[in-house]
Amino acid sequence: MAKINVQQTEISVINYNNLDYISLTDMATAKSNDSRAADVIKNWLRNRYTIEFLGVWEMIHNPQFKVVEFDHFRKQAGLPSFVLSCSEWIESTNAIGVMVRKGRYGGTYAHKDIAFEFGSAISVSFKLYLIEEFQRLKEKEQKMLGWNVKRELAKINYRIHTDAIKHNLIPQELTSLQKSFVYADEADLLNVVLFGMTAKEWRDANPNLKGNIRDYADISQLLVLANLESYNAILIEQGMEQEKRIELLRQTAINQLNTIAGLETPLTGVQDVLIE
Repeated sequence: MAKINVQQTEISVINYNNLDYISLTDMATAKSNDSRAADVIKNWLRNRYTIEFLGVWEMIHNPQFKVVEFDHFRKQAGLPSFVLSCSEWIESTNAIGVMVRKGRYGGTYAHKDIAFEFGSAISVSFKLYLIEEFQRLKEKEQKMLGWNVKRELAKINYRIHTDAIKHNLIPQELTSLQKSFVYADEADLLNVVLFGMTAKEWRDANPNLKGNIRDYADISQLLVLANLESYNAILIEQGMEQEKRIELLRQTAINQLNTIAGLETPLTGVQDVLIE
């Protein structure tokens, strides 16, 4: 579950069946207090235009939508006696655009298309800010997705890297503790090549941060790190000495970071040390 803030109102966003649903209950509190939020939604559902909008949305996106029941509600909508709850709408028409959830994160949720339309029931400005904040959330999620993909790529390449160390640098007679020193040494080799410091130096410089130096790398650094791990694995298998490998890996890091910097925004921070 994610949260967005629209005109000082915190609104929940959930993903269901790979679709984004926004809390109408949270949105309604921007117009009324928590106890009357349900009334705001019910009043919105009484509107004939709302029923037509919901029905058309369902016919486009929901093959199981019950059109006959929808026609019944459409004919009644707008009459003084017409009252409809979201639960009744869902049960009668088999709608999927709106859902009612119970429990800790309970409330009425609607597909983003419908939630945007509901925003008009709050105010025009609220609707526009809602769309803007939602788009900002999705852009942030896309950036995080890219970061996670690169992080997973680095993990896969790290396995290739450690396998090359295992088969080429570690004599079988070493103890488990001694072997771990070899792995750590090669991992720190790449840390120094790319970040300009060992894992311990980073921890000493950042005592309040959790995780390790690679957890705070940006996408460009993670991409280059994945390439360096694969390249170092090849060099190890070729029997190249560590001193020579450091030179080649460092030059590779500099070249790749400069290439990325030329394609995107200028790199900053620790990368600047490598690009000098």
